[in-house]
Amino acid sequence: MDLSREERALYNPAFTALLCTRAVQGHEKQYDAACPLPVAAVMALQPSIRDVLPGTTKTGLMKWLDTNEAVRIAMGRNAAPLAAVVRPGLLFALQTGSLRATGEGLSLAAGATTKTIKGATQQTIAIQNAALLLGRWLPSTGSLSTVLTLLGVKP
Repeated sequence: MDLSREERALYNPAFTALLCTRAVQGHEKQYDAACPLPVAAVMALQPSIRDVLPGTTKTGLMKWLDTNEAVRIAMGRNAAPLAAVVRPGLLFALQTGSLRATGEGLSLAAGATTKTIKGATQQTIAIQNAALLLGRWLPSTGSLSTVLTLLGVKP
């Protein structure tokens, strides 16, 4: 996976913790339930995926993937390396109390994030918006294992 210098600067535990929190925030807003895993953060970090995200959560994941086959290729190639980048951020979010882990999954701690998405650059704002959207949208298709299989991610 080739990363630009700007992308590498984004892959720090504080920012990836924020992405995990945004994904959980989106999930809880849509489902009022714990988030099984913030795979949305891994997807949100990939510009090729952000560029083709649907404008609404009403879009079917399977149809969207059929139209955007490059997403499966990107996830198959980049999921493991980006998960290694997101993992320290998830741990950071848990250690700082932004997220809580329960038997059902991840949930927001009280006051963990603001509803307003702000950032130093348009890219950081776009990544946060993507994580929020993906957190709301991905679970609409089914379980985490179903979503990962559809995305072409292998264990």
